[in-house]
Amino acid sequence: MKRRTLLMGFTALALAPMAMLAAQERLPVPPPPPLATAEAGPLLVSADMRDGTDLSGPWHYSIDPFRAGLYGFHGEQPDKGQLRYREIDARGEMAADSRILYEFDMANSPTTTLPSSWLTEAPELRHYQGLMWYQRTFPGPAKRTGRYFLRFGAANYTTYVYLNGQPIGRHEGGFTPFAFEVTKLLRDGVNQITVGVDSQATEATVPPPVTDWENYGGITRPIRLVHTPATYVDDAWVRMTRDGRIAVDAHLDGAGAANRALTLQVPELRLSLAGKTDASGHWRGSVNAPTGMTRWSPERPKLYDVTITAGDDTWRDRIGFRTIETRGSEILLNGKPVFLRGISLHEEEIGTDPTRAITPASARALLGEIKDGLHGNFVRLAHYPHNEVMTRTADEMGLLVWSEVPVYWRVAWSNPATLATARNMLAENILRDRNRASIAIWSVANETPVTDARNTFLTTLVGDVRKLDDSRLVSAALLVERDRTATRPVMTLADPLASQLDVLAINTYNGWYSPDKLSDLAKSEWRVPADKPLVFSEFGADAKAGFHDPAKGQKFSEEFQADYYRATLGMADKLPTLRGMSPWILKDFRSPRRQNPDFQQGWNRKGLISETGQRKEAFGVLSDYYARKGAAR
Repeated sequence: MKRRTLLMGFTALALAPMAMLAAQERLPVPPPPPLATAEAGPLLVSADMRDGTDLSGPWHYSIDPFRAGLYGFHGEQPDKGQLRYREIDARGEMAADSRILYEFDMANSPTTTLPSSWLTEAPELRHYQGLMWYQRTFPGPAKRTGRYFLRFGAANYTTYVYLNGQPIGRHEGGFTPFAFEVTKLLRDGVNQITVGVDSQATEATVPPPVTDWENYGGITRPIRLVHTPATYVDDAWVRMTRDGRIAVDAHLDGAGAANRALTLQVPELRLSLAGKTDASGHWRGSVNAPTGMTRWSPERPKLYDVTITAGDDTWRDRIGFRTIETRGSEILLNGKPVFLRGISLHEEEIGTDPTRAITPASARALLGEIKDGLHGNFVRLAHYPHNEVMTRTADEMGLLVWSEVPVYWRVAWSNPATLATARNMLAENILRDRNRASIAIWSVANETPVTDARNTFLTTLVGDVRKLDDSRLVSAALLVERDRTATRPVMTLADPLASQLDVLAINTYNGWYSPDKLSDLAKSEWRVPADKPLVFSEFGADAKAGFHDPAKGQKFSEEFQADYYRATLGMADKLPTLRGMSPWILKDFRSPRRQNPDFQQGWNRKGLISETGQRKEAFGVLSDYYARKGAAR
């Protein structure tokens, strides 16, 4: 396993913005806590299946719009009256001594229930973007042995973590997990954890400030205190290779990691593979797949209990075994051609006030609309890594997944720190989900205009994918060039990145964001390479559920959206290399840029169901189309 070598240098580059601030203002700044990266670890792969304490539930919160808890007036260390992570009784100390001033009181601040975005906590926070502090206490584990880690499923966007008044680390990125070891800082009795989360995007962040979705600031995925033995399995990747073998890569962490005996077992298959780590704690092995093994597929999403035992530690996961590859213009699942009958999805629950707190029930409600309602076998989780609950549910239900990092629109292509952040996000995403059979495609970008700097940036990401996971496909949602002189839609895929991708993917909105009549779409010409599979990664039209205009078919009516789907699907059937689609989008989702007072009111209405789950007319159009596609296999 080469992840630490591959990712070397991310930490130094990600520290660059803070160093530049100090140089510019020439003022003393507080030293940054250690940065959590995939290179530095810990990874705690499959951490949700380890022993631990769930720290979800009530937390105190306090806004800090001027970041006074991080910096003083001139960028220096803040005074003690602003340090929210200190262990103090603010109310009691101020009452006892008139000389003491605290401009916060975390213990008596309002409470919220985490995980959740603060946007839904109170009306005055609906559009707040900035720094928020969270704090709670928890009892120290009794009779502590081994090691303990604070593991965050995700927090958006930059996170600062403190335990018992001490800084333990920070992380950049809103959609991937990170962890810090806290073995030595834990104590008997009450422990205090304080977390600062800054949601503010900048021109250097990933994604940048301008998007077409809601920026849900806060701790949006579970926090757990994870317990492991002194030496434990930090990373494990178990999969079926394209030559029909079960392969494993594992990495142990701890004083006893070198030359340690370990065993991979799949009890239901009576499979056992023993080995020994090298001097760095790595182990790689493989064995022929048992003849009685059921390969995972959307029709039969079989998962197996898998363990790796190493000394006192037993690592666990539930894994499906299958292969995914391309041959010419075909996508092959387990060696057989597959058409990806899918749709795109944002990470929002069904309901009028989504807060990006995905539970197993909410994941099943969303994915069930795809699997059962649309007769689908594929979902594009856009435009960022979704909650691991979603990918585990896709494993269980049988949906192939396109997983994406938020390299989106106006990225700072020439900024080395931005590239470092994107590479780390990509690594954290892949290393978290390499054991998910549902993941078929890693996407490195969405709708990025072609420049030399962008090509270099994305080429680096494609190379990282291939080094971290050579068992899946690589893609990106690309833009096309339109012939402005033609009397019909003539679209050419001329993006140089296409030559490096396994699957070509195009976002097309002809008939919605173009002057074309829907009747023009049947005459469309698509000039794309003939030797690779093509996916329509997006197409769609807005409709407000319940708004009807059958006579005129006005935009935003359910009739127009349904006719748009009929016309686009008819066009799609004429493309000889088209091997799948993920229209935009399953559910109406929040987007502050969408402000038409009659139809949008802060919602992107391209969903086939409304925010409350009401199916629109176009839902039936796509469902019938996919039913025919599935029956024709």
